[in-house]
Order: sequence, then C-alpha cells, then structure tokens
Amino acid sequence: MYQQNLFKLVPDHIKPSIIKQQNRYGKWKYGYNKEHDVIVISKTGKIGEIYEIQNLKIALPLVDEVYSRSNKKEEQYWEKIDYPKELEKIKNVFDWNKYPDHFRERWYDYVDAEFKRRDEGAFFNNNGIPTYITGTHYMYLQWSKIDVGAPDFRESNRLFFIFWEACKADTRCYGMCYLKNRRSGFSFMSSAELVNQATISSDSRFGILSKSGSDAKTMFTDKVVPISLNYPFFFKPIQDGMDRPKTELAYRVPASKFTRRKLDNSDSPEELDGLDTTIDWKNTGDNSYDGEKLKLLVHDESGKWLRPDNILNNWRVTKTCLRLGSRIIGKCMMGSTSNALDKGGDNFKKLYYDSDVTKRNRNGQTSSGLYSLFIPMEWSYEGFIDTYGIPVFDTPKKPIKGVDGNEIEYGVIEHWQNEVDGLKADQDGLNEYYRQFPRTEQHAFRDEAKQSLFNLTKIYEQIDYNDDLRNSNVLTKGSLQWENGIQDSNVVFYPNKDGRFLISWVPPKHLQNRVIIKNGLRYPGNEHCGAFGCDSYDISGTVDASRGSNGALHGLTKFSMEDVPPNHFFLEYIARPQTAEMFFEDVLMALVFYGMPILAENNKPRLLYYLKRRGYRGYSINRPDKVWNKLSPAEKEIGGIPNSSQDIMQAHASAIETYIENNIGFTNGSYGTMYFQKTLEDWSRFNINNRTKHDASISSGLAIMACNKHLYTPSMPYERPKFELGFKKYNNSGDNSQIIQ
Repeated sequence: MYQQNLFKLVPDHIKPSIIKQQNRYGKWKYGYNKEHDVIVISKTGKIGEIYEIQNLKIALPLVDEVYSRSNKKEEQYWEKIDYPKELEKIKNVFDWNKYPDHFRERWYDYVDAEFKRRDEGAFFNNNGIPTYITGTHYMYLQWSKIDVGAPDFRESNRLFFIFWEACKADTRCYGMCYLKNRRSGFSFMSSAELVNQATISSDSRFGILSKSGSDAKTMFTDKVVPISLNYPFFFKPIQDGMDRPKTELAYRVPASKFTRRKLDNSDSPEELDGLDTTIDWKNTGDNSYDGEKLKLLVHDESGKWLRPDNILNNWRVTKTCLRLGSRIIGKCMMGSTSNALDKGGDNFKKLYYDSDVTKRNRNGQTSSGLYSLFIPMEWSYEGFIDTYGIPVFDTPKKPIKGVDGNEIEYGVIEHWQNEVDGLKADQDGLNEYYRQFPRTEQHAFRDEAKQSLFNLTKIYEQIDYNDDLRNSNVLTKGSLQWENGIQDSNVVFYPNKDGRFLISWVPPKHLQNRVIIKNGLRYPGNEHCGAFGCDSYDISGTVDASRGSNGALHGLTKFSMEDVPPNHFFLEYIARPQTAEMFFEDVLMALVFYGMPILAENNKPRLLYYLKRRGYRGYSINRPDKVWNKLSPAEKEIGGIPNSSQDIMQAHASAIETYIENNIGFTNGSYGTMYFQKTLEDWSRFNINNRTKHDASISSGLAIMACNKHLYTPSMPYERPKFELGFKKYNNSGDNSQIIQ
C-alpha cells in the first residue's frame, strides 16, 4: 500500500483554543506568524487546516462559501464555471461603459465575486470534501487557456499553488525552487501566474528566463500571450501595441482592479492612470535582467542550463533585482527537471539543496533565499489521475474513471516500476527516465553511468532498494556518550533524532566497550570483528561554511566467528560539529563502544595526536603498505596513512570498487545491506582527481582498507642464505691455480 509523504495535516501545531479565539476576531494576518512558526495564506483573518509541505507549515483559510456542481457526492468535482454569454462579447472597459446602467447593474455582484475569488481563493466540494484552492490556482483553472483548453483540476497542482502562496506570503522568502517531473504543467502554471500578477500590478516588471532565449520566447508567445488574450474584460487591462507581441507584453491603460465604483466609472482613456506594467523575456546568460527591478521572475528549465551559462551565477545576479536593501519586493518562480550533473544539473542541484527550509541563517532565510519543493512523479503522471484530480497510486480492485474519461486499470506505482524494470539493461536510459519521472530527489539528480568511476548500476540498485525501505527501522539516528559523563569509562548509545551518528547495527552487550590492556596501553578488543575509516579535519571553523568539508567516520565489519554481520557497513557519521575537538571525541567514543581500530589520514594529524594523548594510540592502525621499520618517526608515533601517494589513492579507489562489485546492489540472489544513502550517492559521483569534496568516500574507503589490510602488506624479496663451509675457492684458469680472496 502506497503511503504518500508529500504533505500532512498538523492539527495540533496550534492549540485549537488559540485558533478559535483569533478566528472570532479575524486576527490572523496574511504572512509569516513568528509566534506559531506558521505561514498564514488566509486573507480573511480566519484560519482552518494547517498543512505541512516539505517542512513548511501553512495555515489555510477557514471553510467559508463552498461551490458545488452537484448535490450528489460522487458528482462533486471541479468544473469550470461558465462565462455568461452576455459578457463574452465585451472586450474592454470602454465597451462596457457603452452599455446602459441597468445592464451593468445586473453584473456587478458577479464581477465582485470573481475578484474576491481571485484574491482570497475559493472552496469547492470534491467528492463530498470542501477543498481549498488559492486565488492563483482559481485563475489558472477558471480563466487560463492552455494547449488543451481549460486545465483539469489536479491535487498535485493544488499543493503546488498552496506552497507558492506561502512563498509569496513569507517576507523572508525570494520564491520557490521546484524540482519537477516532465509534463507536470509548470510552464503553464507559471505563465498563468505571470499574467495574473501583471494585470493587477502597477509600475512593475515581469520577466521570463529559460534554458535558452528561444525557449523563453516560445513560453512568452505560446503561453503567456494567449492566456492574457483570453482573460475576461474585467480582468484584462488595455494592451499597448500588437495583440500578439513577440518580445514584450505591455499593460498601459487598465480595466483597473474592478470594484463596483470603478465599473461604474465612465472616465475617458486620457483620464485613467495606466498600469505601466510589462512582461518580457531575456536571452539566457549570467547577467540577464542585471540591474532591473522585477516583481516576478519565472525561471523555466533552470536545471538544463548548459555551460558556459550557469544558473548559480545568474541567480546571484537576479536575486538583487528582487529586493531593495533588506526588503524583498519581488519573487522568483523557478522550476525544472534536472539534466545530467555535468550538463547543468550539478548547479541546479546545489541551488535546490541550498533552498532547504530547515536550514536558515540568522535572518531566517535559506542559503539561496528560495524554498525548495519536490513533488514525486506519481502525483502528476498523465493517465493516472481520477475524476476528482486525485492520483491512483495503487492498482484498484476495479477500473476507476480518469479525469480524461478513460478507465484506469492499474496504479501509477506499478506502471512506473514496469517501465523501470524494462530499462534495467540500459543504465543511461534508466537514469534518464528517473530524471524525467523521479519518485525521489535522488532519482531527479541521477547522473550518467559513463561519468562514474564505480559500477553505477549496482550503486543505484542499492539506492532504490533502500528507498523502498525508508519507512522501516533499518537505520537509527543517535548519540554516543560516556556513561555517567565519566571519560574513558564505558560508552552508551542513545537514540536521538538530532544525533550525529547513523547506525544499522549495535554490537551485543558482550562485545560493547571491549578493551585490551597491554603494558598499560589500551587496544581494541574487537579488532577481529571490524574497523573504522575516517576523513578528519584539523580546523574548527572555515572561511566559507558552505564549502568547509565535513568530518566523516564509517564502521565496517569483517567475517568473524562472533555474532557480527559480515562485510556490513554499520555506522555513518558525516557532520562538522562546532569544534574539531567535539568531532575527535565523537570518533573516540565510537572506537571504544565498538571496540574496533581506526585507519585515518595522517596528513590531518590532530585526530591521531588526540587519540595518542588520551591513551588510545593502540586504536590507530599503522599504514598497512609498509613494515614497521620503514615507517617515518611521525607514522610510528601516531599511525595513520597519507593521502598524497598515487599508490594509496589507487588502492583506496580499488578497495571501494571491489566492495561495490561484491556487496552492493542485487548480488547472489539478494540485495546488499549497505543502507547509508549519503555514502552511496557520494560513491556515485566520486572523482579520484578531486577527492576533497568526497568525505564519505574517503572515510568508507579507508574502512574497507582497514578491514582488508593483509592485502596491502608488502612482500619481502627472497634472498638465498649464504653458508660458509671453511673451504677456500681457487681460480684454475692459466698455468697456476690462485686462491680467490
């Protein structure tokens, strides 16, 4: 049974009594409510349900007037409200003013209601459930003309527009970074929002960028302009220039934001104030729209910018177009599928993860200023949406009528899996399908197989298998602490959702904290069971926090006669605590708790000196490729292995490669037990010539080498022993024999 995790209701986020009290007086203000950490998108002063979408808590309006196309529950779904035929022939406000007063009086309430829905949104009954759509979504469904005519209602679009409304309402936010699947409707939805905003804004500029100038132009001419042309007269300002412009849509004289008073206005065109608002497009480039003030920028296909164009550079420039000082005056609506990482996808990926709402600076903003949103493909895949706009996730017991009138016989998850299974032999084809129709963020950022140093097929098999296990308890997050706070005693593991350790196996009691004392020195008691690898760091702070590498620690088991799973990565630690010493202590506690040694890089020696100073030199493995008398004085003192040697780098990469071939993906009739997604993803993009970014790969590779150190022991050349028998040797050449000295 499919369990969606795109959104959830959070009924207890604010006490019902507080909501009731505030609703009574209509005190909920549109925007971010700091006291309750919620973004209010209601403009009525009253709130109802609270949604959580991608970690963003959003308060919807309280249910008010509900539109319903039928009294029968099963016949209740979205249907576009017919535009009165008497109004269809009116093209602009000047035609309207020619009609007699009694005619205009009949339609004042209708127009007022449309403006209210445009501003506040609306509720409609959907299979018996009052369902809220934002004002922008209403304008899209009711008044926007797309390639197939009127858009269908889709639940995925509803959640998209709710999230977008929250981005608009939050004064800390520059807009959205939407990771989408192919044919999700983003181009039309963003075009509809451009027209919606432009037709109610004065002295404003609206812009379009895409993966190329021609794509931006096509979006403008084929989507934006037709939507604008098909607006009803009371929403449509007077255009300046051609009906179907190629470069700029200019609204000079408005039909004005109609109110009853303004509809009754018979001013001449000269007396009306113009909107002086434009929508245009620009060629793709780092400096597009540089220096211009924008109210809304639509970034289409942002993940497909090909070098030398760089979406990151462009965003740094255009971000300044959306603010005056610290005040955000405009928003960006960015959306795209992702190209392969070396074809622009890497920049978009960074921008997307820099938009994580759970990671904010002291000003309450994300690193990019945007808010990231990912909607899995199963929510918007054509052919699997029912009459009510709800995706058919699981195969139904009997066929369900789709929004297109066709019957849906099986679920979208089964269909997607069938497609995936058919592409297993074509890894690049499979990765392209994943990028086009992703079910996870990892799918969306799949790279091309030929770019990877390791077997990408096996890595992705394991990643997909782990994704299917995401609701199981194979991994536990937690912390390690000294028992009763007493250093160098026993270590205890505590589950903790904010902990820095991610583990898949805890040793049985008799193996925990096993230490061997030799000559007053501590040695690991479970060296025969496994070992750790570590990529450390020496400096606590970094000049640029976003670029500072993490400390990484991995634990791997060996085959042994103990109660230990063989060849199993059991611990992943990828973090950068506030100080290097905190990281060192975390590492030390892991070594003690599991009773296993560590192989660490000695070019960053502070960790190894820390272990020696604390009396744990016996836990540090000497470099396995040299015998003791060949080690340098420093290597004898603290152990460890250098990372600068080409031989070591090759051996390290080969260790990971071998482990992947033997233990990752579908092997010998079953899947591997490597559950750490961050490490798998790091392996997938590992670059041996630029290892600094791959903390997880360095650490995990050293763990593999530590568990197989016998493979790296140098072989000594055999020398035949010399035996002295006491006999002299003679040279018998010539006439006289001579003793050989």
